[in-house]
Amino acid sequence: MSTPSIAVRRRQAAERAAALRRHPTGRGATVELRPPPSTFYVIALVVTVFTMLGLVMVLSASSIRLFHNGVSPWRTFNRQVVWAILGAVALWLCARVPYQRLRHFVLPALVGSTVLMLVPFVPGVGLEVNDASSWVSLGSLSLQPSEFLKLAVLLYSADLLTRRADEMHDLGRTLKPTLLVACLAAGLCLLQGDLGSAIVLAAIVGAVAFVGGTPLAPMTMAGGAGMATMGLFVVTSQRRVNRFTAFLDVAGNRDHLSYQTYQAMIAIAQGGTTGAGPGRGLNKLGDFLPLAHSDFIFAVVAEELGLIGVVAVVGGFLVLTYCGVLVANAAADRFGSLLAGGIVGWFVVQATINIGGVIGLMPVTGLTLPFFSAGGSSLFVCMAAAGLLLNVARHAK
Repeated sequence: MSTPSIAVRRRQAAERAAALRRHPTGRGATVELRPPPSTFYVIALVVTVFTMLGLVMVLSASSIRLFHNGVSPWRTFNRQVVWAILGAVALWLCARVPYQRLRHFVLPALVGSTVLMLVPFVPGVGLEVNDASSWVSLGSLSLQPSEFLKLAVLLYSADLLTRRADEMHDLGRTLKPTLLVACLAAGLCLLQGDLGSAIVLAAIVGAVAFVGGTPLAPMTMAGGAGMATMGLFVVTSQRRVNRFTAFLDVAGNRDHLSYQTYQAMIAIAQGGTTGAGPGRGLNKLGDFLPLAHSDFIFAVVAEELGLIGVVAVVGGFLVLTYCGVLVANAAADRFGSLLAGGIVGWFVVQATINIGGVIGLMPVTGLTLPFFSAGGSSLFVCMAAAGLLLNVARHAK
């Protein structure tokens, strides 16, 4: 038997190397893996910095209060670290596994997360936090099912509008099914008393529909109907009306309805340019800012890191948004583009509502600040979504 020539062996080696660089998409096709674009590294850097800084802020905001209550000052921080580790695993998997393969699990994920939304209504399992019955408590483990529903609704909407890309003119085949799922998901959140999550879910579906090319006129009508429904939800309870409108007169309601917002504004003002320093903030002590480690952690950032920290956090979200838009525009396929667009809409709306409530420009809805607020399920799902965004960026054109 003759030995292959050097030229033949080199050609065979080159073919094997090329085959190794090919990455299956899960639909029979392959995608050539090139070096990731700069947006991939920028998104990875922002998410890493946000997560690490969030852990530091959670420790700073919760440790002294827990110590004064006679429990370990590390309790909240340790839980957040565990969720951050789990989130890092989820991020790695979502960034490495071809995102096209997720389309096989869209329906089971949507059904499973919908069923999970009913668990908070089970006596002895459901947990009410801040007048919202949206938590599940199993011993020392607690989670918020609406966080997982956000990811499931995102995947479902992106998959549906990808499969029906040639039917975008037929609203009965595209917009109506996505609106049906959005109404179901938002309705479950409203049933739990969680208006903030309902708004974010509507924003996710709206972002996916917009990127998918849904005509603007019916989208605007659907958005108006959604706002009217949420407004009706608010006005059906005088207590909700008072809470929802308290931000219009923060000083006048500072002793009750706007107490936390007023204290948060004081903390932000005391932060100055450089802040008091990590762990040295005073407004998180006692009962000045009861939810300093969760909904109002942005006030702790402002007080301890000052204007520099505020600009870094807000600027980081702006950079994440900009890179996400670039990724959506340069995605290798339609499904990736819709995923990236939905994730950008998700992070932008949730961060805007949280920060807007803290600084007194918007109603306080109980939404967490992505990557920062204490809340394991929120951190876990946000990191998983960031992994999907990195995955799309990795395969961008």
